Amino acid sequence: MPLVHMKDMLQHAWENHYAVGGFDLVSLDFLEGIMEAAERESSPVILSLAESHFEYYDFQLAMAASVAAAERASVPVAIHLDHGASMETAVEAIRLGCNGIMVDASHHPFEQNVALTRELVTMAHGCGVPVEGELGYVAGVEGEDAERHPGEVIYTQPEEAARYIEETGVDFLAVSIGTVHGRMRGQPRLDLERLRAINEKVQQPLVIHGGTGLSDAQFCQLIDNGVAKINYYTALSDAAAHTIRANMNDQAGYTRLLDGVRSAISKETARCMQVFRSSGQAESVLACAQPWRPVEHVILYNVEGIDSGQVDALMAEGRRVLGQIPGVQRVITGRAIQKQARYAFAWLVEFVHPAVIDSYRDHPAHVAFADQHFRPVAGDRVSIDFQT
Repeated sequence: MPLVHMKDMLQHAWENHYAVGGFDLVSLDFLEGIMEAAERESSPVILSLAESHFEYYDFQLAMAASVAAAERASVPVAIHLDHGASMETAVEAIRLGCNGIMVDASHHPFEQNVALTRELVTMAHGCGVPVEGELGYVAGVEGEDAERHPGEVIYTQPEEAARYIEETGVDFLAVSIGTVHGRMRGQPRLDLERLRAINEKVQQPLVIHGGTGLSDAQFCQLIDNGVAKINYYTALSDAAAHTIRANMNDQAGYTRLLDGVRSAISKETARCMQVFRSSGQAESVLACAQPWRPVEHVILYNVEGIDSGQVDALMAEGRRVLGQIPGVQRVITGRAIQKQARYAFAWLVEFVHPAVIDSYRDHPAHVAFADQHFRPVAGDRVSIDFQT
């Protein structure tokens, strides 16, 4: 299962002077095209799901498909929530399998951006999940994504960048140095001196939003100045749309219209991987990156002083309360089949990462449920945490 820790992936990219593409997907054609390119190029890849695109697909279903694609891949994969809008979305994204998180607070004043991002970092790090923050503002110009990022570009200040990282604890920093969301008008002008100063100040992986429209030489300049992740969507969307328009005729049904879309997306993704220098890096990343594997938290127990109906109520309440704790993927309860079993009941709580063992244990919801409901009636119990 080459789903790997995104922080390890991007640290390797930063130290070895290449960038990993964070390719936004909006359908299975995008997902399959991106993964096809990653396999062909032997490249690490980030599957990116932006909340601004949730109106086009069911997030839960798209996440299930993304996790399945990662599980069967031979190259290292991370799954990232891009431009999340709330803490609630971040918690849900982690539960569904995202192992990288960005909740965009860049449109707020500095102090509010710091406060919101710091809260996110505390939650996500408790789940083992790295966080991308954004300082400055990357606006939109034209194209379908531009309207989701209105306003004027605000450039990132190097001194503020260092302070922002220190006060929030983010793992990666998205910066504004002249790129835009959507399509650019005219020739892009990047403030590389600003980027160089930011890189010298922060000394950790930087992220560029709005990769479409840059030249190959400009991508190389970004990477040479600390950029380890490049978000990319509009050009993939344009490649897909161009293919569909070429297929259009009075006889074309839905599937005929989509002929070649996956290949067009794969071709553009592979081109980016070559330009970003991530092609051929898969084996090196797999050798150094921690695998991202869930933890099974198992409790076997007997009860005293309550009847069967009360046990059912206890289990139902546990599923409801514990299932909402950040980093918990699912809660399963059950009864022993064998009449003479040493333990009559069981909990299986699946954590997204070993870090959740500690954050779950200390979470107020878990403490209250365990102390008030579970421990008083389940003194005879044993527990174990394990990874498959």
